[in-house]
Amino acid sequence: METMTTRTLGRSGIDVSALGFGCWAIGGEWQAADGQPLGWGKVDDEESVRAIHRALDLGVTFFDTADCYGTGHSEEILGRALGGRRDDVVLATKWGNVVDRDTRTLTGSDDTPEYARRALTASLRRLGTDHIDLYQFHLSDADPGRAAELRDVCEEFVQEGLIRAYGWSTDDPGRAAVFAEGAHCTAVQHALNVLDDAPRLIALCEQSELASVNRSPLAMGLLAGRRKETLQAGDIRSRPPAWLQGYDADGSGADTAWLDRIDALRSILTSDGRTLAQGALAWLWARSPRTVPIPGFRTVAQAEENAGAMQKGPLTAGQLTEVERLLGR
Repeated sequence: METMTTRTLGRSGIDVSALGFGCWAIGGEWQAADGQPLGWGKVDDEESVRAIHRALDLGVTFFDTADCYGTGHSEEILGRALGGRRDDVVLATKWGNVVDRDTRTLTGSDDTPEYARRALTASLRRLGTDHIDLYQFHLSDADPGRAAELRDVCEEFVQEGLIRAYGWSTDDPGRAAVFAEGAHCTAVQHALNVLDDAPRLIALCEQSELASVNRSPLAMGLLAGRRKETLQAGDIRSRPPAWLQGYDADGSGADTAWLDRIDALRSILTSDGRTLAQGALAWLWARSPRTVPIPGFRTVAQAEENAGAMQKGPLTAGQLTEVERLLGR
């Protein structure tokens, strides 16, 4: 079995662990202006710190967060956990959303160049560092013309030593291509998992030498084995917004149709001693040499399971073909 321990972050030349850790969930509870939950429920900060330390011990060197996760709390916890180990990791964060920290509420967005600089300064402070390795635009459907301005601003940040590289978190290949024209653009962050492929974005990443940073690699927990169960009131999945696939709108939990598709794949994904989550990550590595999945975590146990996928490596070409056959793609 081939291990999968490192990958290069696009054309930046920056080496990262083949698996990154997404830090949305450890930000804790926050909400939209209408009360829609935007976090994953309550969180134990001490357990979050222990989980990050365990991930580091297991070879994870890439951590992805955003300034809005927990309205800044995720960045603060990540900065605290890394402490004196900043030089051992590659840090990614995002900007574009505007929050009220007092009420832990998302209040809007700001795509101006002036705000980008203010947001970067604030993220550097919360993370306790003098530079961000990968700075990502977080407004997925922003105007492409404005995005071109922001791409140029990011090039200025690179020249000033504030960031090493940048990218756009978007599921639109056309928008991603606007950023890809920048010399130091090195990644697109987009949704990708075995149930929700993104062939056009993968093609763009392969053609433009960009990293495909994969959010929702475990389908918001479904590919980690989540079945029908009661979700916390503060969990975004309890009141899923329109873009969140795989969960029933009434808050009853996982969509039965998605669970049926997972059951059809279970024997392949759990082959060679993998857990279901490890198999889902193995599919992503087999999908393209550009992929870097960033599953979320809240506990040491989740950190250990996710990091353990690296030792089991990607699915084989034959297994990849069988997945496609079973899904009818």
